[in-house]
Amino acid sequence: MTFSDLLGAMESIVWGPPTIIFLVCTGIYLTIRMGFVQARLFFHAFKCITGKYDDPNAPGDISHFKALSTALSACVGTGNIAGVATAITMGGPGALFWMWVTALLGMATKFTCCTLAVHYRKINDDGSVSGGPMYYLERGFAPRWLQWLAGDERTRRWGVLLAMMFAVFGLGATFGIGNMVQANSAAGGLQYMLPEHLFKKTFTIPLGNETFTFSRMAFYSGLVMTVLTAMVIIGGIKRIATVSAFFVPIMCIGYVGGSLIILIRHIDQIPSAFSTIFYYAFQPYAAPGAAVGIAVIATMRFGVARGLFSNEAGMGSAPIVHAAAKTNEPAREGMVAMLGPFIDTIIICSMTGLVIIVTGAYKNTGYDGAQLTSLAFDMGLNKYGHFIVGFGVCTFAYSTLITWSYYGDRCAEYLLGPRAIKPYRWLFVSMITVGACGGLKTVWTIADILNALMAIPNLIGLIAMSGLVAGKLKDYNDRRKAGWFN
Repeated sequence: MTFSDLLGAMESIVWGPPTIIFLVCTGIYLTIRMGFVQARLFFHAFKCITGKYDDPNAPGDISHFKALSTALSACVGTGNIAGVATAITMGGPGALFWMWVTALLGMATKFTCCTLAVHYRKINDDGSVSGGPMYYLERGFAPRWLQWLAGDERTRRWGVLLAMMFAVFGLGATFGIGNMVQANSAAGGLQYMLPEHLFKKTFTIPLGNETFTFSRMAFYSGLVMTVLTAMVIIGGIKRIATVSAFFVPIMCIGYVGGSLIILIRHIDQIPSAFSTIFYYAFQPYAAPGAAVGIAVIATMRFGVARGLFSNEAGMGSAPIVHAAAKTNEPAREGMVAMLGPFIDTIIICSMTGLVIIVTGAYKNTGYDGAQLTSLAFDMGLNKYGHFIVGFGVCTFAYSTLITWSYYGDRCAEYLLGPRAIKPYRWLFVSMITVGACGGLKTVWTIADILNALMAIPNLIGLIAMSGLVAGKLKDYNDRRKAGWFN
């Protein structure tokens, strides 16, 4: 069995039916437990990011808007371009429906975990904040049934174990989903904007009995991203948040704007596209030229997996940055956080998926990932759409790089102490060039495996602590209705 075969087998196990059922059922449970918070307080959440409720004297490092922008800069990445296309290729058009389901349920999931992140965050001696699943699992995991069975001390140990598991998997994931995947895709994105002959020159490195060949342009682009990322992350969360607050709106508006032009030009195909999506969400899909159709379970699997990869709901990464928000109201930051899956998946991923379907690009075999998205945009914009895809891939990937570096240094700090932060950052930036030159398939597979492993301890904690979050939400909403925050 080759290394690729081993990774494929591991991916099939961790993203098998049990994980999918666990994710979806947790989202359903939290949606009901929180009283459909994603619908009830949807518009109030938007008010929170306008600055109306900002308190500069509250503990924390960044504003509500910067916290959301930073979290979005992490999840609005290549998953919105390449990931959607891969989901449609591997799972059929119906996979987009399951991405929507993941996002809508994920709004309640993200509300829950980010509320916990603020409630259990650690204020350091210098005033900075450390937070995320590793802290609320360690400090807050105390289900009554486990206390009754095992006692308080053993229950606390289980919380510490879950926290350690998350931190280890999260630290590893930063080099997959947050680093090499993004660098690899960004290097590929340049191929849509620069002349083809620039990518024909290669470097060759002997590795034992084999040789490793990669594009010189990929290598140079990796070096540039390494320098640009290092310039930002050495300033910590405040500099990352400042760059994200400026960068994220521009890149999202540019990509969504290009998508809307194509959809307007194909407006007569939009009803048919939605019909195709809903039909194949529950029916096997026979891909053009394929001898065997795609089963519904495969459609669900790829839709949920790519949905999670895109919006990160349930993974536990976003709470790390939302914990740094300047606020005394944990539930309010939870509401801000729940807008992330909506913007990322319901808006941006839908743009990509609809463009691929209305242009008919998904019927072309031999295309996958960003190549399929580029084909769709070219078909929709008279062969000029690849510039938008190239721009989107490069900017989305870079924004993800800078924020995931912060996720990683918080995990490193939790596991090894503050002294581990600087060595981690240097290791993180050094892997960017490696990722830019590496193989896409292997990197994506590793990223998917680590995503699932991160999610499992986090979801266990969310279910156990959902009662506390429901109480925080009720208290906040009662005070809001009483006019406390007007």
